[in-house]
Amino acid sequence: MLNNKKTLLSGITSTGKVTLANYIGAIKNIVALQNEYNTYVFIADLHALTLPIEPKVLEENRKNIYALLMACGVDTTKTTLFFQSDVMEHGLMNWLILTQTTIGELSRMTQFKDKSQKVRSSNGMETIPTGLLMYPTLMVGDILLYNADIIPVGIDQKQHVELTRNIVQRLNNKYKTDFKTPEPFIPKVGAKIMSLTEPTKKMSKSDINPKSSIYLLDDPNEAYKKIIKAVTDSEGKIYLSDEKPGIKNLLTIHSVLKNEDILKTESYFKNKNYGELKEEVAILVKNFLIDIQAKYKITINQVDQESKMGAQKARIIANQNLTKLMKGIGLNNESK
Repeated sequence: MLNNKKTLLSGITSTGKVTLANYIGAIKNIVALQNEYNTYVFIADLHALTLPIEPKVLEENRKNIYALLMACGVDTTKTTLFFQSDVMEHGLMNWLILTQTTIGELSRMTQFKDKSQKVRSSNGMETIPTGLLMYPTLMVGDILLYNADIIPVGIDQKQHVELTRNIVQRLNNKYKTDFKTPEPFIPKVGAKIMSLTEPTKKMSKSDINPKSSIYLLDDPNEAYKKIIKAVTDSEGKIYLSDEKPGIKNLLTIHSVLKNEDILKTESYFKNKNYGELKEEVAILVKNFLIDIQAKYKITINQVDQESKMGAQKARIIANQNLTKLMKGIGLNNESK
């Protein structure tokens, strides 16, 4: 590394369309931090294979996500942006990490328990994809390949960073490596944007109800309508409270897209009605999508060239860190 900056790593899974929640919770923070850190961002297309996905869908998703990241402000002159599957070191690092874990600690991961319950049938464990169990070790490998200091994550991914911290200490003690112990970065506002139809649940790119989420490639007018029809409550008063998830969600979206403190947003809407709140948020979202989609029409044609250059840059540091672990384990042929 040619400078003293810390390293930031982030990955976005290509299992579905990019949502407004992805932008607010992850992409916007990456754009804000890319000047401060050595930044590596990858489209996690290997992670997308943990559950069945059609090849054409995966191909389209990964390319769209890459283009949308650039359209949202991820600058490839500042950030190494690449496809995970273009850097073969991810697969080998995953195996090395997997050999240092137990089935017990992986099966205790909250996301594994939640997602495995959804696919479990009368046959029990027989229907649960192995990838769901191994997902965390691939994520640990991602982090170690770039020896990251900071990992921007949603609240539901914090446990995986904790696992990474434990494994880093395990490797450093056992093999005398010097991997950094990463820290999770969770934004104070917008870490979890909620569904527009069920505001007690998070907005998800895999939600089967298209009205629950705003997608960055939505028709802006349709996105406007989704906000107008968003579920709130019957009280009629606007203020921040966990007891008012629909209102809190709209205030959060407004605050982030306007780049203003959420308490200022709350004060601004204090004496307004729900219709006025929805109207202002809907217009903000509509204009945001119009701007992003105009840029996307340009960046979609740059994906092939940019991703090749990104992968070349990523392979350099990935190979260095993979070799370091292989040497510690005893898999390196160079004489010591």
